Amino acid sequence: MSRLQVTPTPLPGLCLVARARLADERGHLSRLFCAAELASFGWTQPIAQINHTHTRHCGTVRGLHYQRPPHAEAKLVSCLKGEVWDLAVDLRPASPTYLQWHAQRLSPDNGLALLIPPGFAHGFQSLTDDVELLYCHSAPYTPAAEAGLHPQDPRLAIAWPLPVLGLSPRDATHAWIGPDFEGVRL
Repeated sequence: MSRLQVTPTPLPGLCLVARARLADERGHLSRLFCAAELASFGWTQPIAQINHTHTRHCGTVRGLHYQRPPHAEAKLVSCLKGEVWDLAVDLRPASPTYLQWHAQRLSPDNGLALLIPPGFAHGFQSLTDDVELLYCHSAPYTPAAEAGLHPQDPRLAIAWPLPVLGLSPRDATHAWIGPDFEGVRL
């Protein structure tokens, strides 16, 4: 019995994951991750790292982060508390959707997650106060491979649902995409 319903988005490889809930008068249970069910959608490595974030204020934007090869990673992003507008940008130069983005609202109520393949940047905007996210990563964080895009880069033209607030100093200083940007070659 499949507990995860995986639906492709308009960006090849980027998928929306809906979790089936088994509920009774005591509450509910849902499967957060299943390697066997996600393998045909590109998750082929073990989970290398799990991270939990807390974002205090509505409107805060975190991202857009990615790791360069050979440390490029897949991510499965789930919202445990509050609501976010979760976003991925295709950075694969050979992709027909290169530099296009897709966003999805994630919350505990809708039970959705975003399955982000290697070669994408990821970020989100909190739509409520006190947001908590859980990330499953296919590769460990490698500081030397860390990279990012500015979340307000006009070339991406991201239509953030709220005014952009709370950028970290690192995220605020990411350069805009210039003519020499090569994307992520996997």
